[in-house]
Amino acid sequence: MNVLIGIPCLLTGGTEIQTLSLAQALIAAGHNVTVACYFEYDDAMAERYRHAGTRVRLLSPYGKRPSGIRKTALHLWKGLRATVKATKPDIVHVQYMAPGALTILILKALGVKKIIATTHTAGDIYSPNGIKLIRFLTDHCLSGFQCITQLAEKSYFGDSKLFDGTPSKHFTIYNNIPSHISLLTEPRKAKASGEPITIGVVSRLEHIKGMDLVVPAFAKAASQDSRLRLLVVGDGTQRQLMERQAKEMGIEGKVEFAGRQPQNKLQAYYDAIDLLLMPSRSEGFGLTAVEGMARGCVPVVADTGGLPEVLGDSGCGCLHRPEDADDMAAKILAATADLNRMSTASIRRAADFSYEKYRQQIAELYSRLDSAKICRL
Repeated sequence: MNVLIGIPCLLTGGTEIQTLSLAQALIAAGHNVTVACYFEYDDAMAERYRHAGTRVRLLSPYGKRPSGIRKTALHLWKGLRATVKATKPDIVHVQYMAPGALTILILKALGVKKIIATTHTAGDIYSPNGIKLIRFLTDHCLSGFQCITQLAEKSYFGDSKLFDGTPSKHFTIYNNIPSHISLLTEPRKAKASGEPITIGVVSRLEHIKGMDLVVPAFAKAASQDSRLRLLVVGDGTQRQLMERQAKEMGIEGKVEFAGRQPQNKLQAYYDAIDLLLMPSRSEGFGLTAVEGMARGCVPVVADTGGLPEVLGDSGCGCLHRPEDADDMAAKILAATADLNRMSTASIRRAADFSYEKYRQQIAELYSRLDSAKICRL
C-alpha cells in the first residue's frame, strides 16, 4: 500500500523519533511510505527519514508556520492536496498534534478514505469541547485512533485496550525502543559496594521536565551516600539555574554537565548512568525512561503521565511524588540499596517495548486497515 504520514514538524523530539519507528515498521511490512511535514523541520532529521527509505515532502520550503487559522488552513489545503495527488495514498496516518483536527478534515475533503491518527498526549491538555471533537473525528472521520498509553486512551474515551489485533476503533500501542538504542541481552556487571554510583539526567533542561528539582534532590541524597555523582546530559533554559544550585550547595565537584549530545552518542551516556531521573511535570509516554532501561539504568521518575505505565509492576524502578525533591531523594537512596536487582528488572521490562513487538503490531493494524476490518464502535 501507499502510506502517507502527516506530521507538523520534523525536529529532534520524541514524537519525531517514534514517527520514524512507524515509518520503518511500515517499510518493513512492504508499504511505500511518504512523510509530509507541514511546518518546521531540521535538515538532519529529514535526511534521517530519507535514509530509512521514506520519501519526504516539506510543505513549507522555509520551515515556517503560517500565522492565524485562515493562513494555516490555506497552507495545509494546498500542500496536502498536492501531496495526495502525487502519492495517491491508500492510508494516511496523522500524528495528532496541532493542527491535527484541521488536517483530518482537509484529508476527508480531499477524498481520502482511510485515515488513522496517533496522539502523543493525554486529554488533560484539551478542553471538554476538544475531547468531544476527538470523539467525533474517531466516530465519523477516522479508521482508527491510536494512543501511546492506556491513561491517554481513557482520558479521551473513558476506557482503554492494548492493541491485540482484534477490531476496535480506538486502542493503545506503546512506543518502542528507538533504533539508536540497543536492548541489552544480559544483565550489567554487578555494582560492588564501594563503587561510585552515577545519577543521570538525559533531557531537555526545561521547567516542564522538572529540572529545577534535580540538583536539590541529588544534593540531599548525596549528603547521605558519598558514592553518588550526577551526570546531566542535555541543554536548555534551566542549565544556568542547575549550575548555580550546584555551586550554592557546594557540590560542583560531584556534578558534570555534558551538554546536548547527538542521538547516536546517547547509548554511551546511558551505559555510564546507574539511576536515571525523570522528574517531569508532564510526560506523554516517557521514551527516555525506556531508552535508559534498555541499557540497564534504574528509573527514578515522577508519578505522572505515562511513566507509571512504563514501569508497570515490574519492580524495575521507583516512582516519586511529582514536584517533591525530598521524595525523589528518598527514592534515589532506596534504588541504590537494590541497584543490581532493579537494573536486571529494567532490562527485562524494556523488552516489552522492543521494536520487533511494535513492528508486529503495526503490521497487524495495517493489515486490518487494508481489509477494512477496523469496525466502528
